[in-house]
Amino acid sequence: MKIVIALGGNALGSSVAEQKGNATLTAKKIVEIIKQGHDVIISHGNGPQVGLINLAFSEGKKVNPKVEDMPFSECGAMSQGYIGYHLQNAISNELALNNINKKVVTLITQVEVAKDDPAFLDPTKPIGSFYSKEEALKLGYPVKEDAGRGYRRVIASPKPVKIIESEQIASLVNAGFIVIACGGGGIPVISSDGKLSGIDAVIDKDFASSKLADQIDADCLLILTAVDNALINFGMPNEQKLVKATVDEMEKYNLEGHFKAGSMKPKVEASIDFAKGGKSRIAIITSIEKASEALQGLSGTTIRL
Repeated sequence: MKIVIALGGNALGSSVAEQKGNATLTAKKIVEIIKQGHDVIISHGNGPQVGLINLAFSEGKKVNPKVEDMPFSECGAMSQGYIGYHLQNAISNELALNNINKKVVTLITQVEVAKDDPAFLDPTKPIGSFYSKEEALKLGYPVKEDAGRGYRRVIASPKPVKIIESEQIASLVNAGFIVIACGGGGIPVISSDGKLSGIDAVIDKDFASSKLADQIDADCLLILTAVDNALINFGMPNEQKLVKATVDEMEKYNLEGHFKAGSMKPKVEASIDFAKGGKSRIAIITSIEKASEALQGLSGTTIRL
């Protein structure tokens, strides 16, 4: 199968050392999938990383006025580079340990968004570090509480319209490469008069991964998160683990409010969008630890038409 694997940015870590360690563990699981004979394209989030990059420039400006604020499109490109490097390095090392002769490449990826997307009027995407409410209110940016873990800066999160480099990605996969692409949801760009230009935003990596999987006609969208399965009635006595579900069933559960925004909701919606594209397509939501088993139908939540 041709599989787009979507990794969460929080799972990668919030420091260089932590991220290198997590990338090594992640690489082992990805190589397990490759050993099953699958072609993989890897995307990843960048919520903590892109916020820290932006913060570094803001703090640097306080020390040296010549330091300029860094636009979020450039921050996204930087995060694609260094997260891609860590994953590319770790996967290459793991392939060598397993005597697998495959090459890994990271592709800086632009993703077109609509300049009139309503998301620009209501920033919701959390980025960067967690703060107490008191600390957050002093930042001077829009902030929101994030899943009970503290407050974070929020920025617009428009929906992806088009993966600009999808043809290049497909060509690399067809040539046998393991491709890391759409990092952080891709660098958000808008089209005007036939030209692309960056815009301040962060695209949700699950939606970008779904769009990528659709454009390259992947067989499977594998979204890796902190839990083994999607759940309904979460935290209640009648909590239920979802193992196999149809698109219609997942749309019903979503409308009933079973999935939280900023957590499982975008993963479910991205999975629905992809699975709607054809009967041969499957979307799977599971943990990195259970990724290989999920592809064999032994774990995870599998969604199809």
